[in-house]
Amino acid sequence: MSAETREGAIAWLPRSRSEAEPWLDAFVNGNRFTISVFFPFIGAVMLLGSAEGWVPGPLRFNAPLILFGTAVMAAPLIVGVLPTIDRRAAVGIAALLAYTYGIEYLGVETGWPYGEFSYGVTLGPMLDGIPAALPLFFLPIVMNAYLLCLLLLGDRARSWLVRLAVVIPAVVTMDVVLDPAAVSLGFWAYEGGGLFYDVPLSNYAGWMLSAAVAVGVMDYAFEQRALRDRIDRCDFMLDDMVSFVILWGAINAWFGNAVPVVVAGVFAAGLIRADRFDAGLLRPNTGIYLPNAAEFRERPAARE
Repeated sequence: MSAETREGAIAWLPRSRSEAEPWLDAFVNGNRFTISVFFPFIGAVMLLGSAEGWVPGPLRFNAPLILFGTAVMAAPLIVGVLPTIDRRAAVGIAALLAYTYGIEYLGVETGWPYGEFSYGVTLGPMLDGIPAALPLFFLPIVMNAYLLCLLLLGDRARSWLVRLAVVIPAVVTMDVVLDPAAVSLGFWAYEGGGLFYDVPLSNYAGWMLSAAVAVGVMDYAFEQRALRDRIDRCDFMLDDMVSFVILWGAINAWFGNAVPVVVAGVFAAGLIRADRFDAGLLRPNTGIYLPNAAEFRERPAARE
């Protein structure tokens, strides 16, 4: 293959951050239905099929598929937040990564702060009994709750006290949806079960702590005006929460976990109120849309 042919074959790919960010925006926006509706629907079917014995052995709780699906559904959030990440935000994210592993290791080893629990499904590579991809599951919960509350609070979100007072309970409430479904699937189990769909109340006390730490770090790390401007301009930024509602709401419904289903419905109502569940999400894709980075490439100035 000649250099010119090779160059032409990859011309559609972005070559710099200034090209990558609009390219990623266009890619996610052009594949919203596939990412945020189709993937969680198929994910729910595959997870329920794994728990109920409907799927063949090699596909049962297949860790690479779980991680791939989770990463795809998180793509709108990651792409949406990307332009707001500066050095300070990167340091904050690194701190949250360290906290995520640290608090989970403490929980697995000592039972504090979530309660005694053990994993029943291997969620990818493990590090001392902790899923290596754990931040991929934890951080989107915090960020989705944070962004939704920013939208719903409006001008009241300018107060850091209001943000903390609203976002922390919102994060814990998201786990009211997640944990009962995960326990029903057998992802993990608590020693002795618990009062709330086999989840102990200590788990939610632990989530209060983790939510307070995570929200406090995010509040310090991200520039609020930039984050708010970005979410106002980016229609798909909360699509990962749409996926969350579809996936975990459906799984809870299958197992008859009524309260988590109602709570998932409340989050769906919040997304509708914030105008983040629109027609673009319900328009099926005819294929995978791949934008051409040349559309976002600066043209050299013409010579006089």
